[in-house]
Amino acid sequence: MQHSRHHDATASATVPGNQAAFAPTAQPSARARALRHALQPSEWQVLELVLARPEAAIEWSAQEVAARAGVGRTTVMRACQSLGYRGYPQLRVALASELGAQGLGAGFSVRPSAYVSSAAGTEVIGEPAGVLDEMQAEISGTVRALATLSSLLDPSITADAVQSIAGARRVLVVANGLSSPVASALSMRLTSHGRYAEFVADSLAQQIAARNLSERDVCVVVSGSGANDTTLGAAAAAASAGARVIAITAFAASALTEVADLSLVIAPAGATFLRELEQASRVSLMLFAEVLVHAVARTAGDSARDAHAQTLEVISRHLEDQAEA
Repeated sequence: MQHSRHHDATASATVPGNQAAFAPTAQPSARARALRHALQPSEWQVLELVLARPEAAIEWSAQEVAARAGVGRTTVMRACQSLGYRGYPQLRVALASELGAQGLGAGFSVRPSAYVSSAAGTEVIGEPAGVLDEMQAEISGTVRALATLSSLLDPSITADAVQSIAGARRVLVVANGLSSPVASALSMRLTSHGRYAEFVADSLAQQIAARNLSERDVCVVVSGSGANDTTLGAAAAAASAGARVIAITAFAASALTEVADLSLVIAPAGATFLRELEQASRVSLMLFAEVLVHAVARTAGDSARDAHAQTLEVISRHLEDQAEA
């Protein structure tokens, strides 16, 4: 299967309005989080209501949803189509499937607030008793969301990306801002498993390094939002050099996915787009970076195992030196 530039990693169900796509098994809550930034405010108003009360929403008609959300029925249909469904009946089926697969309420947190706004007013759905309760609720919500981390990934494209990283002559990992720690950790972990990968912190040096890649090389671009201008500059430089650009991002429709040859869209763990940009997407991306390293190492086979053994030997000696000091 060939994957040319501008090919989204979630190809299967095309989204009419946003030109994004999702694997058929991608759950409604994960689709909504991945497209939060690309939706119209009125569409998000519909989805926020439906995903906050999925059990009830399964019983509602499209007209009832419209009335509760304070929008027109066509907006409800447009919101469903933005997630890749033909209409509200298909979304209801998908909601029922997600509830059945994960248990009532799992994965459906779309906002951190304890309230849900509707046309009928504000409904309290549960308020934490204290600071620790609030923190624990937030952790629990993130853990549930992480269970859907891979739900937007296409198997063939994911395998293609792993093979590309494992077999490239040179691997450059680039990121800026809050995604930088993920990229740095990814490069170090790949290197420790015998797949040497460079991470350049300076933004200008990133673009220079990317422009000096070749068709035999891979540039892995990490960006939670897929919209960081500096990161996009490095991705464009790598593409101009003929290198294969692999995006690791939290949002399906972005400037980065337009540049990339392969886009690995990780289901966000955050409740809102702003929260995703500030914090939560990096949780998902960091976890995915770790499992990506393991997948590349398995592909590399004996050479990766030997390299990892040597890495552990270096660490062991370092610990011995520290103990003697």
